[in-house]
Amino acid sequence: MSDIYSIKAKRINGEEADLSEFSEKVLLVVNTASECGFTKQYDGLEQLQQQFGHEKFNVLGFPCDQFGHQEPGDDEQIANFCTSRFSVTFPMFSKIEVNGQKTHPLYLLLKKQAKGVLGTESIKWNFTKFLVNKNGEVVKRFAPTDKPESIAKEIQKLMS
Repeated sequence: MSDIYSIKAKRINGEEADLSEFSEKVLLVVNTASECGFTKQYDGLEQLQQQFGHEKFNVLGFPCDQFGHQEPGDDEQIANFCTSRFSVTFPMFSKIEVNGQKTHPLYLLLKKQAKGVLGTESIKWNFTKFLVNKNGEVVKRFAPTDKPESIAKEIQKLMS
């Protein structure tokens, strides 16, 4: 898959989504987890959604349980956690795998377009973030330690 907009993903409510609905938008794609030391980043992600969402921007959250079993719940539990603890309004999707043989097609594309440290493709931990421009191209990969607030200027540049 070479085009992000040709990829489909299941929303956390079970509905199939076509990522083409996000075409011409700047995206911040994040693999999330509810029981991670970085879980508090949901606040920062939601802040970005509130700051830029009225323009052409969306955070897209993809829960993943591949790192320390830090996303043990099912989709309903994850959705409830995100809305009750962090008032998340950005689109959340069903739990996926970001590494290995069952890697979701979106993450195959993201990792190919923006490699990690020393050119590696694998995701190292929860809350790895990918910034995607309005043309669907990954422009930067951010580590889990990069706080969402620190990405605001980069988002702003892409919005212009």
